[in-house]
Order: sequence, then structure tokens, then C-alpha cells
Amino acid sequence: MQDMRYKIRVNMSNDSIKSTPLETKHIELGAKMVPFAGWNMPVQYPTGILAEHKAVRETCGIFDISHMGQFFISGKDAASWLNSMLTNNIAKLDVNQGQYTIMPNDQGGIIDDLIIYRNGEESFLAVVNASKIDEDYAWLSAHLKGEVSLDNQSDQFAGMAVQGPNCQVVFAKVFPDLSLPVRNSLMSLSCNGQQIYVCRTGYTGEDGFEFFCPANHGIEWFSAFIGAGALPCGLGARDSLRLEMCFPLNGNDLDPVHTPIEAGLGFFCALDTDFTGVEIMRQQKADGPKVRLAAIEYTDKGAPPRAHYPVFSKDGQELGCLTSGVLSPSLKKGIGLAYLPVEFAKAGTELQIEVRGKKFPAVVVKKPFYKKG
Repeated sequence: MQDMRYKIRVNMSNDSIKSTPLETKHIELGAKMVPFAGWNMPVQYPTGILAEHKAVRETCGIFDISHMGQFFISGKDAASWLNSMLTNNIAKLDVNQGQYTIMPNDQGGIIDDLIIYRNGEESFLAVVNASKIDEDYAWLSAHLKGEVSLDNQSDQFAGMAVQGPNCQVVFAKVFPDLSLPVRNSLMSLSCNGQQIYVCRTGYTGEDGFEFFCPANHGIEWFSAFIGAGALPCGLGARDSLRLEMCFPLNGNDLDPVHTPIEAGLGFFCALDTDFTGVEIMRQQKADGPKVRLAAIEYTDKGAPPRAHYPVFSKDGQELGCLTSGVLSPSLKKGIGLAYLPVEFAKAGTELQIEVRGKKFPAVVVKKPFYKKG
């Protein structure tokens, strides 16, 4: 396979592009930089997207996630308030545990998907998507109730995601006296006067952890993990890795119109709690949604699928369009996601993907695309 070109839709002026604390390191390493979600980000390094993708699947890679946001929420009413704003049940979290959750709007559509950690009995850390920091903060601020403090500290942190089967080895080389927290957990530590957070989650389908440190120390930690064996990886590999696992991307696969039920994220919605938009989701759950986010893969060779490419039924009826698409390095075939009418979203349904006027045969498959072994 030849290396893949990575396309990013940009709707902003160059004046609005921000730089992460790691930007100078990316440039030093020869990264190709592109605007993404309001930030100047590495799309790939000289190693190439395929090598970076392979490193994460087989050894270890490291990504700059400094563009993501960090909100700290505290107060005696913090847990109950968060349960009114997010779909998952905060009450299930012990201290230093985390969960994937969704921030819905009044119509049940998705404002953002995020990870929230309980870092104290009455305190929480929310890691939110880069392009949604301002919108999330405005929405939450407008709906504050009770004794709750909401603090946006996104500009104070550098972040990196170390992903791959060798992530524990890499961590041990940098922190020989520490062990990683268990899956979906948080570890807070003080190192040379720095407040650091280590989160054991991930967005690649591999073992891994996220590392948040003071912004002015980001480059030294990023360099340390590279020195310990992590290969620098860019947005291209991050997109192909997450899509192989059918992990949705906010702004592509998740949007304010479609609900978590339609997106196949009902497992993360505690419908027995009273959060924003819950009545709409309860009704959808009872009646069944009219559309679903389906996983589609080519059944033969074809031009790489991309977001916005039309999806047709086998007999030529236009059904929708891809929300995400890529040529999978692991499967060596085109894969994508699309909202389809439920009768066409069942595994085994034959479809067609139109690429620049030509249709390629495809089929709906069970999620995820990539399965270990």
C-alpha cells in the first residue's frame, strides 16, 4: 500500500489557528503541520501514516492531544449537576475512576462526547474535544445550578496520548517507580513541583494512557516518552486507528442533530436518570430509532472513501453520505461510517459508495471493523 493522503476540512482563517505547547518539537521532528479544530497540528511525520499506524497496533506511538480541553468541576452539588448535563451516571464513579459520556442538547442531539474522571469525592476532571472547548464551557456555564464551581484550565496543560501494546514498558522507563493506573482510571502525581494527571483510556483500540502536564513542561515529557520508545504519530494515523475501531469523531460522526441512540452509543446513556434531552432518547429507545450510524466496508478494491461521499442502496437509491471514511491500513480496504435508515443499517446489507461519479460495492458490517487476531 502507498501512504495515504489525509484531508481535513478547514473553516477558519489562519489568524484563528492556535499552537499547542509541543509545536516547536513537531517542527523539529519534521512533521507536516495542518490546521485542525482550530489548532496547528501534525498530520504525519517523515515516517509516514502507515508506519505510525503500525507502530500503535504493534509497539507504541505518541500523539499530541494538547488541543483537548480540561474542565475542573467541584462543589457539593457537582455530581448531581453533572448527572443533569451528561448522559452517563456519575454516581457509578469511585474516586479516580473515569467514564465515557455525552453532553446532549435540549433535543437530545450531541454537543460533545468526553471523558470525565472523579478526582475527589466532590471534584471532577472533564477532558473535552478541542473544537468544543468554548461551546462546552458556555453551555455548562449557562446551566450551572447549586453549589458548583466550573473552571476551564485548558490553556494550562500540555497533553499527549501514548498508545500501543508496549505503552507500559514506555511508561516504566520514564517512571521506573510507578505503575500505570488500571483501565478507565486516573492517577494524580506531583513531580518536580508539577501537577500531572495520567489517565488510562485511549482512542485507538490499543492499550494506552493520556498524560497531562503543565504546558511549559510539555516538550520535555513528550521527548522523554519518545526516548523511551514511543514513535511520534500524527492525525492521519489517529484517524485511521479510531475508525478501524468505529470510535466516533465529534463533528463528523456525532452532531447536534443525531442522538446517542442513533449513533449507537445508548450503552453510555443512563436513561433512568434525568439529564437534558433524556425524554427524547427514552422515546427513541422504546420506538426504535429511524436511522443508525452503520459501519460500511468495501467488498472489492476502490478509491479511498471519505466523509461526505454519497451512499446508495444496491439498486441505486441514495440513502445518505459517509460521516467518516479511510483506506484501512490494517484491513487494506475502504471503510466508513454513515447514518442510514434502519432497514439498510443491518449487517450484510449490500450498498454502493460513490467516489467522484463512480460507484464501488460495499456492505454493512458489525462494529468494529478491526478485531485483534
